[in-house]
Amino acid sequence: MRCVIARFPFDLTRSGVLESMKGVRPEPVTGESVIIGRRTYPAKQVGEVITRQDRRDFSVGEVLRAMTQLGFTCRVLPRAAVSTRALTPLQQAAAMLGTPVAV
Repeated sequence: MRCVIARFPFDLTRSGVLESMKGVRPEPVTGESVIIGRRTYPAKQVGEVITRQDRRDFSVGEVLRAMTQLGFTCRVLPRAAVSTRALTPLQQAAAMLGTPVAV
């Protein structure tokens, strides 16, 4: 399959990606990931290995789009719920002790 990553065309195949990633140890996943074989790789690591380009040259979206078209499972970690208001030091200490404090 022909795809464009970082403005360069690549002819990628599922078997070619599997072969390229063979023997590559997965880095810790902190964001978007691709499942290749039985391992889960960060999307940027996969892009770097299959394109042989620097990670700063392409986006995660380009890699995820290409891997999805090749039939690999791609995952996005859900964003953590952002608190609308931070706790004061007193409220934080009370929460750690298990004692509720009036707000």
